[in-house]
Amino acid sequence: MIVTALVVAKAPVPGLAKTRLAATIGDAAAAELAAASLLDSLDAVSTADVDHRVVALTGTLADAARSDELTRALASFTVITQRGDGLGERLANAHADAATDGAVLQIGMDTPQVTAQILSDAAARLNHGDVLGSAEDGGWWALGLRDPAMARALLDVPMSAPSTGTDTHAALTAAGASLTMLEELRDVDFESDLDPVSHKCAPESRFRIAVDRIRSKQDFESVT
Repeated sequence: MIVTALVVAKAPVPGLAKTRLAATIGDAAAAELAAASLLDSLDAVSTADVDHRVVALTGTLADAARSDELTRALASFTVITQRGDGLGERLANAHADAATDGAVLQIGMDTPQVTAQILSDAAARLNHGDVLGSAEDGGWWALGLRDPAMARALLDVPMSAPSTGTDTHAALTAAGASLTMLEELRDVDFESDLDPVSHKCAPESRFRIAVDRIRSKQDFESVT
């Protein structure tokens, strides 16, 4: 089956990106971590065993942290603009806009620990059915649909809620999806997520390096 990998992303602009994380570490640091996380995610997708690679982007990339680096990374992707009002509508539209002749495997930008192998395995499972990857906070980090039009079921799912994962599973199942669950991952929303997620990343991960840099700065400031 032809599989399109879809990354749904927001330009990591200071003051607009990762606001819950920024509340404790500051706008600039949060945007830097968001950019690093997105870059790691793009790296994983770029070497995964998929047929097409698409990024559905919102926000102004020119104003983002690590803008030049992100621009270079995105050059090998098809970049489309997110459209719609709520997150559910934007996700459904992104699946429709990214679709070619096969399945769409969608991730976000909050799981920098994801690897090309994890994504390749998820893509292979789409030969047999749909896939959903739950997140530790009750949401989900990946959704693969053999029929991308089925993402319209997300329109009625409350997003960013503790029940988003189970509600998504129920809505898609009711729409006819045959879901296999992927491994559970932890996404990055709060400062308490930084260390557990970075420890799952490779030593060369941009996200891990950025977390280590921020922690070192915090340690220095605490003794001065």
